[in-house]
Formats: sequence, structure tokens, C-alpha cells
Amino acid sequence: MQLAIKRINNSTTQMPTSFLGLQKKVLMLRPIHSKSGYNKALKVASDLASRTGLTREQAEYLEVLTENIKAYESRRFVARKHSPLEILRFLVSENGMNGSDLGRVLGLRTLGPKILNGERGLSKTNIRKLADYFSVEPGLFL
Repeated sequence: MQLAIKRINNSTTQMPTSFLGLQKKVLMLRPIHSKSGYNKALKVASDLASRTGLTREQAEYLEVLTENIKAYESRRFVARKHSPLEILRFLVSENGMNGSDLGRVLGLRTLGPKILNGERGLSKTNIRKLADYFSVEPGLFL
């Protein structure tokens, strides 16, 4: 399989035009279960995507290969969900603010530090003000 991948990376090499030909000569489509399989799939997808004038079968092969890559990534690279407080702390920090600045946004200067320290929660009104101020979706704070 490694030889096939090296061979197709040469843009002058003729790429099989049929779905079956791609399966036989390039990479058999099957679920990806390893990092090496993932890397091989990425190389093939990259090579195919960089070519112009793909046949319908080549495009369909690339589509299925891409779905397999996405499925592997969704299982392997699970995004960690951040808490509303972590998101708020990040936004405050990125905007060069402190607890008092946050409190001013919310309408009560002493409220900001309490929220950032986890002593107080966010009300619906606070969430609306924060979403407007930081130009983000209110759902980030739920």
C-alpha cells in the first residue's frame, strides 16, 4: 500500500478513473481504525483533491474517503467542552479586562469578580449583556 501512495503523489502519474480501480490500486475504502490508516487516507484525499477534472467516480471515491476521515476524526479527536465560566474567563482575558471591568459591563462593578470566582452564577439578563458585549451566541454561557 505504501508504494501505491508514493506513486500517486507524483502528479504526472495516471490516477485510476473508476471507483473500483481506485480501490484496487490506491486505497481500499474501509473504516479507519489507526493513525497510519488515517495518515494514508489523508495523503490520498489530498492528492485527489488537488487534481483538476476528476471523473464522477473519482469524485465519489473522494467523497466516501472524506466521510471515513471525518468519522475517524470525530471518534479520535473529541473536542473538550468548556464550561460557561471557562468561556467567560477566556473572553475577559482576551479582551484585557478584569473582574471590575466585567462588573461594569453587567451594571454592578462588584458582581464581575464574584462571577469570575464562581461565587455567583449568570442570570438571563447577565447572559444577554455578555452576549451583546462580546458579540457571541448567548448559548455559550448556558
